[in-house]
Amino acid sequence: MTKSVATRRKILKFGAAASALPWVHVRTAAAAGKLSIFFWDHWVPAGNDVIKKQVATWADKNKVDVSVDFITSNGFKNLLTINAEAQAKTGHDVITIPNWEVQNQAAFLEPVDDVVKRLEAANGRANRVSYYLGQSKGSWLAVPSSWGTQNKGPCGRISLMRDLAGLDLPKMYPASATATPEAAAWTYEAMLKAAEACHKGGKTFGIGLGVTADSVDTAGAIMASYGAELIDAKGQIAVKSDAMRQVLEYAQRLVKFLPADAVSYDDASNNRALISGQSALIWNPPSAWAVAVRDAPAVGADSWTFPTPMGPKGRFMPHNMNFWGIWKFSPNKTAGKELVEFLMGADNVAARSTAVLGYDLPPYEALNESTVWDDVGPPKGTVYNYPVRKHHNMTEHLAMMPAPPDIAVQAYNRGTNATMFAKLQSGQTIKQVTDWAAEELEGFTR
Repeated sequence: MTKSVATRRKILKFGAAASALPWVHVRTAAAAGKLSIFFWDHWVPAGNDVIKKQVATWADKNKVDVSVDFITSNGFKNLLTINAEAQAKTGHDVITIPNWEVQNQAAFLEPVDDVVKRLEAANGRANRVSYYLGQSKGSWLAVPSSWGTQNKGPCGRISLMRDLAGLDLPKMYPASATATPEAAAWTYEAMLKAAEACHKGGKTFGIGLGVTADSVDTAGAIMASYGAELIDAKGQIAVKSDAMRQVLEYAQRLVKFLPADAVSYDDASNNRALISGQSALIWNPPSAWAVAVRDAPAVGADSWTFPTPMGPKGRFMPHNMNFWGIWKFSPNKTAGKELVEFLMGADNVAARSTAVLGYDLPPYEALNESTVWDDVGPPKGTVYNYPVRKHHNMTEHLAMMPAPPDIAVQAYNRGTNATMFAKLQSGQTIKQVTDWAAEELEGFTR
């Protein structure tokens, strides 16, 4: 989720430490070739165990020696790995690439149009974030993967949202393909009303205004729902628009009911707010709920994940991607493609998603209608509405879309959109905020 700039010093430092990374070697009898792959080291370790078994199954059938590394995103080690291998023109054959990094490494990635074409034929069209990040000049640079791919929609406390805000979350969004009147009434005005009620009740929504991904993604979805863009698809600054004024007028009201320290929120702050029982609602993947089930069972059993509110221009779900890419300099590109396609088979995707309690989302339309999320609990059905399903009338969205990715990533990493909301919370006027944003964005578009 972060564009990396690897200095030579960092790359050399990484090279010295690389041998210490966790790895597993899948040996096969009478091997016909060798392949190496690195996976993002999953937050839910059970996922690693399942994917290792899947790789072993493929390796045994195809008589290929496969070396597997699991590389953490802590300390940006995954990004340092990618940059080091790109510079050295050697390393793994297949890599896990987050969000913006696909575009950053475009010159070094093997086109995978053939693989994506077959996956879409089998599983439905990839979502629009996949196309935005994964393609360049009409060609696929990497395969959209379910591994660590996530949505960041609302997760609310059932009892608190009912008692303080008068909203029955399981009735609004039941664990079934049902479009309810209550869901249709879930708008940003309804969220504002609920935020005020929960704030007055001492259970303030844990929505941050910091510069890390969770805050940026939430602000991005709110802006998109009003049709507001920071930079348009042609790379032109677009903050001084009627749509931006409208969303900032909304934000002026919303930020009054957000945490007093919202500007200092990082990606762990909202998780802590939910798990501690201090917040009625956060926007996050199910990781916060899963930790609550383990560490605060009463909170976990009282939590429900559901779609984002409807805005004047639609309903947009914050979405973060992982891809699997193959280096152009790989000596075994054919085997790499075959392994990636195997791993993205429907049964393998479902097995991994099940192992990680539904955290991983396949970015192909038909796979989101799987039964993987039906019975996950407690409470049963709590993440049924975590994927974007057909009856939600919702679209996946990455903050800063539709700006050209090379510009968008700079605004994303700076947290420009969330900072605009933070400035409103500090008392600045809409004009002051848009003037500041225009100047900030000017530096990215030069």
